[in-house]
Amino acid sequence: MKDGSSRRRARRIAIGAAVVLALAGMNGPALYRFGSDQYHDYKINKPEYKAANGKWDIVEFPEEYRLNTIHAALLHTGKILLIAGSGNNQDNFDAKKFDTRVWDPVKKTIKKVPTPADLFCTGHTQLPNGNLLIAGGTKRYEKLKGDITKAGGLMVVHNENPDKPITLPAGTRFTGKENGKTFVSKDPVNVERAKKIFDPATGRFLRNEPGLGRIYVEAQKSGAKYETGTQDNYRVQGLSGADTRNTYGIAEKLALDKKDFQGIKDAYEFDPVAEKYIKVDPMNEARWYPTLTTLSDGKILSLSGLDEIGQLVPGKNEVYDPKTKKWTYTKGIRQFPTYPAISLMQNGKLFYSGANAGYGPDDVGRDPGVWDLETNKFKKLKGLSDPKLLETAGTVLLPPAQDEKYMVIGGGGVGESKRSSKKTRIVDLLADDPKFTDGPELEKGTRYPQYSILPDDDVLVSGGSEDYRGRGDSNILQARMYDAKTNEFKRVADPLVGRNYHSGSILLPDGRVMFFGSDSLYADKANTKPGKFEQRVEIYTPPYLFQGSRPTLSGGPKTIERGESATFSTQHSSSIKTARLIRPSASTHVTDVDQRSIALDFEKTKDGIEVTIPKGRNLVGSGWYMLFVTDDQGTPSKAQWVKVP
Repeated sequence: MKDGSSRRRARRIAIGAAVVLALAGMNGPALYRFGSDQYHDYKINKPEYKAANGKWDIVEFPEEYRLNTIHAALLHTGKILLIAGSGNNQDNFDAKKFDTRVWDPVKKTIKKVPTPADLFCTGHTQLPNGNLLIAGGTKRYEKLKGDITKAGGLMVVHNENPDKPITLPAGTRFTGKENGKTFVSKDPVNVERAKKIFDPATGRFLRNEPGLGRIYVEAQKSGAKYETGTQDNYRVQGLSGADTRNTYGIAEKLALDKKDFQGIKDAYEFDPVAEKYIKVDPMNEARWYPTLTTLSDGKILSLSGLDEIGQLVPGKNEVYDPKTKKWTYTKGIRQFPTYPAISLMQNGKLFYSGANAGYGPDDVGRDPGVWDLETNKFKKLKGLSDPKLLETAGTVLLPPAQDEKYMVIGGGGVGESKRSSKKTRIVDLLADDPKFTDGPELEKGTRYPQYSILPDDDVLVSGGSEDYRGRGDSNILQARMYDAKTNEFKRVADPLVGRNYHSGSILLPDGRVMFFGSDSLYADKANTKPGKFEQRVEIYTPPYLFQGSRPTLSGGPKTIERGESATFSTQHSSSIKTARLIRPSASTHVTDVDQRSIALDFEKTKDGIEVTIPKGRNLVGSGWYMLFVTDDQGTPSKAQWVKVP
C-alpha cells in the first residue's frame, strides 16, 4: 500500500507540475519561472534523484541565536562549537561583543557560551584529551587608507647591552635623528639582551649582536606632514645612563597607509563537557590567521599569522605542550603566509601544500614542499599547476590516509586578485620522487572550496566563488563527489546557499555534512551594495543515506590502544566492506589540516566486527575519532566515538 500510495502521489505531483508548465507558455516568463521552480523542487525531492545526488536542507536558528560563524569544530560529545568572536564586525569588536555557541544538531538545541577574547580569525585543533586548543585572534581591526589620521607603522627597537634586557612601557616616545619627528608606542615591548659574537677559530670577541623588539608606533599629532618617507634612527626618550647609548629604534616609512589587522597571544582550551573556555599560557608571539597542526607526540605546532603590530610573524614558530600548558619556540626560522596548509606525514615530517588563506608577500614561503621540523630543512616539490593561484585553495588528505595522497583544490591570486583556478592537483608522498600531477578539473575557477571526507572514501567538494569574496555575484552553487579510486568527480545536487570567504564544512557523526558561514564583499552583481554575512547553516545528506537501511554499529570499548583490536556489535556483519576512523573536523578559512580518514583492518564475527587500530603514531594521533563501518552498498553506519590514548 505504501509503495502504491507513493506512486499515486508522485503522479499527482507530476500532473500538477505539467499543468503549471503548460499555463506558463500562455502567461509569460514570470509564471514560467514559477513553474520551473515548482518542477525543480519536485525533481530534487524525488527518491531516485536523492539516491543519486543527495539532498540539501537549510537550518535556520531562531533570530536571537544566529551568529556570524567564522570557526566551527565537531566536539566528541557530538555537538558543534560555533565561534564568531566579533564576527568580522568592528561594531561588535568596539563593544567587546564576542560570540560562541554550542549547537546540538540531534536535539536541535543551541547554547550561548561566554567568550573571553576576540577569537575572530584564531587557530584551532583537537587535543589528545578531547579539548579543542584555540590560539590567537584579533587585537585590532584593519584601518584603511583614508580612515587613518596619524602616521604610524613598525619600529624595531635595538638593545646593544649584552648584560640585560630592557622593557619599554606603552607611551614611550621615539624621536628621529634626521627627521626630528616623534612617534609614540601603543604597547609595552621587551627587548632581549645583545648576543656576544666570537670568532669560532680564535675565540676572539668580534661584536655584540643587538637584541630586537618590534612595536607599533603612531605620530603624536594628526596630519600628513608627520609622515616619514625613509629609514631613520630614533632616540628613545626617558632613558638614562648607558641605556641611552645602548637602546635605539630604527623605522622605515611611517605613513598614513592602510594598517592590517593585529593579533593576540591569548590561548585557550575549550572543554566540550563543561562547555567553557579554559585559559592557558599565551603564545610567545601574537598571531592573527595562524595554523595549528598536530605533531606526532601530541603537541601542537602554531605557525604564521599577523603579530601585534599587523606584520607577518617573522618565521618564529612555536609548540604547545598539552601536559604543561606551555609554549616553546621551534628550532630555526621559517616563514609562511597566513593559514598555511601544513599537515603531519607518516614519517614525522610536515607536508606544506602551498595553499594558504591570505596575508604575506607573494614571494615568501609559498612553495610547496616537505619540512623537517627537527632540522628546519625544507625540500620543495615540483609539478604544481597554477602555482601563483594557491591563495584560498583547499587541501585535503585523500582517503584512506595510509596512501598519503593529497589534493589541492582550486585557489586564487594573492590578495584581492580576480584570478582563480579550476585545477585540482594531486601528490603521492609515498612515491620515490613525489611530484604534483593534475587531477580532474572543476567547472569554474574556485576560491574558498569547502571539502569534507566521507565515510565511504568519497570527498565532497562544494561551493566557493570565482572572484575574491564572491565579488560580481560569483558564488558557485555546485557540489561534486571525488572518488580517489577512479580519480573522477561526479556532480551531485546543488547547494541552496552560496558560500565563499569565512565558510567551511564539517562531517557529522550521522554521515551528513554541515556547511556554515560566508562573507560576501558585495550583495549585488554590480558591486554597489555591501554584502551581508550568511548566518544560515545548511546540511547535505549524501546519496548513501537514500540507498535503504544503514548498517548498525554499537557497543565496544570507548578507548582502544594503537595496535590493539576491539569488537563492536552490528546486525549486518556479513555486508560490512570497510571500517574507517575519522578525525573530527576543526574548520576555518579553507583550512582543516588535521582532517583524515584512516582505514582499519577488521574481522567479521557472528554478531559483529573486530577492528584493529594501526600502530603508527604519526598516522593515528592521540585523541577522539569517529568509527564508521560501511556496507556493500556504500552506506555508512552512524559513528561510534572511540578514543586513542
